[in-house]
Amino acid sequence: MTEDNRNKFIQIANRYGASLKFYNVEELCADKINSYVELVPSVKTTRVSRAAFYKFLIPQILDEDIEKVIYLDSDIIVNLDIKELWQIELEEHPIAAVLEVDNNSEISRWSQYVRENIVKEENYFNSGVMLMNLKVLRNEEDNILTGIKFRGEYPKFTLFDQEIFNQCFETRVINLPVKFNRIIKESRNNGIFSISKEIYHYAGGKVGLGLSISDPFNRLWWSYFIRTPWFNVDTIDKIINDTSNSMLKLSDVPPSKARVFIVDEQHAYQIEKNFSVQDEEEVIVVDTESEDSLQSLTDLMDSGKGKKIFFIGVPNVAPKLKEMRFVEGKDFFNVFTFYSPAWANLTNNYNLILEM
Repeated sequence: MTEDNRNKFIQIANRYGASLKFYNVEELCADKINSYVELVPSVKTTRVSRAAFYKFLIPQILDEDIEKVIYLDSDIIVNLDIKELWQIELEEHPIAAVLEVDNNSEISRWSQYVRENIVKEENYFNSGVMLMNLKVLRNEEDNILTGIKFRGEYPKFTLFDQEIFNQCFETRVINLPVKFNRIIKESRNNGIFSISKEIYHYAGGKVGLGLSISDPFNRLWWSYFIRTPWFNVDTIDKIINDTSNSMLKLSDVPPSKARVFIVDEQHAYQIEKNFSVQDEEEVIVVDTESEDSLQSLTDLMDSGKGKKIFFIGVPNVAPKLKEMRFVEGKDFFNVFTFYSPAWANLTNNYNLILEM
């Protein structure tokens, strides 16, 4: 976190009579973080950073006299009085959180722990909003370390901290009402577009100028964003330029080049629908967790160079291709720069996709 961003947070806090304290976790817990990364080395090669492990260290970092904490992910809008959540009694429970099933999430599609029956689907909770009992969690360090070690033994699993929390505390969690962690991608998928006094979680969702301002979730995000110090000319200019650059790159693609879509099973339906994939166009479903599959993909792209343009719809693959010999915007496009695959119909820069 840069000094400029810290100052912006302080500016917001001062406006509302709050106080802030920053903790440099990398300095305070360097040894522990390094040991976690050694146990789960796959965190170094995914979109998830080592900061995913920070929340395990909250009980150790905060002063002993702090017995309870509200944890919030960074993609959260609290559209209610946070005191409602704070006043919930934890008793001897380590955590209070919202169950994924209460958001109608298709958990088995993205949680390997649920598919492998490590955690029961009906018990699986979202760790983006948690009321944490530090008195209990300070005695759970060994339990959490066991969960981290277990996660490291299964590098193909895609999630990190959330899976570990669920494995460690599956049956010991207080189930919060869904209003304390309303996941908007699931609301969109279920046709719910009303705003009320709730905590909204923008997991898997992008908000930008390419989205309709009439959408209530976009309006909610903008209504809060414009009150922050980050709302300035530079930010708006960056959003506009990112969209414009994407359109310019796409306009450079010769119409003679055939489109080929490389997708994983989880995102295949959304990509085919949003990109209006035609029957004659190639859609290749791959499992890029294996090195063999990635090699097959690069061989395919080599053979199609100059004749085909590849749209990569598999998380974490585009960076690997860029590290090799492929140029984004020329040899391939990363579809996740254009839209959020979690949304069935509403996409980032949706008009851009329709133009394609």
